[in-house]
Amino acid sequence: MFKEDLVETSRNRKRRDRLYIMAEVLEIAKNGCLKTQIMYRANLSFAQLNDYLGFLLDVGLLEETKENERDVYRTTSKGVRFLQNYYRIR
Repeated sequence: MFKEDLVETSRNRKRRDRLYIMAEVLEIAKNGCLKTQIMYRANLSFAQLNDYLGFLLDVGLLEETKENERDVYRTTSKGVRFLQNYYRIR
């Protein structure tokens, strides 16, 4: 396991790195997900979630659509390629 995957803290807790969290969000959103579903499944605070969603939307790895008047987040084809490369490198 590489240092970048999970970093051990002083209290023996594991800390996820940014790439790991981005991959997790993209994996969760592959088939479309609501914001709260992503937040709970990825175990992120609301502020963290907004930061990650904003970044992933800006770089085109995630898209936001309206379905039944709700915002649905879905991994784009570029996001799927990112996941494939991430898993291959990891």
